[in-house]
Amino acid sequence: MQVLRQEQVIAHSQYQKSKRISIFLSMPDEIETEEIIKDIFQRGKTCFIPRYQFQSSHMDMVKLASPEEISSLPKTSWNIHQPGEDEVREEALSTGGLDLILLPGLGFDKEGNRLGRGRGYYDTYLQRCEHQHAKPYTIALAFKEQICLQVPVDKNDMKVDEVLYEDSSAS
Repeated sequence: MQVLRQEQVIAHSQYQKSKRISIFLSMPDEIETEEIIKDIFQRGKTCFIPRYQFQSSHMDMVKLASPEEISSLPKTSWNIHQPGEDEVREEALSTGGLDLILLPGLGFDKEGNRLGRGRGYYDTYLQRCEHQHAKPYTIALAFKEQICLQVPVDKNDMKVDEVLYEDSSAS
């Protein structure tokens, strides 16, 4: 399987100029994000990670203090580390928004349509971003095998600005 190199993300012009970045903590079937997270901190950027509310489709992007903190965060039923729902953390939209969101998905097409896991977390969050701040630039991180001719979408699905995968040219 061809794999997106983390250097492609780090070299991307949108990543370079962004100061406030949201990134997912990768699951085994997603592009590995650990090195990108370390780079965000090494460059003095502010890192936000998703905090899902599993009883709804609500998600916040909350500030991560350090890459080392990840392993101490509680695990969800999806086996993802995330801060507890009762833990007070800086939320990106209440402190100035985001410049860039790096997001996962199951399938993508070249028009920027994204097939997620069906709960609408990112679609709902991106709609909130548009209402509260300027919409951040969005880059989906994908395996080449996840690029499809067309993915099914409906009126609630938000397009991503770019899908980055192995062999795609970084801008």
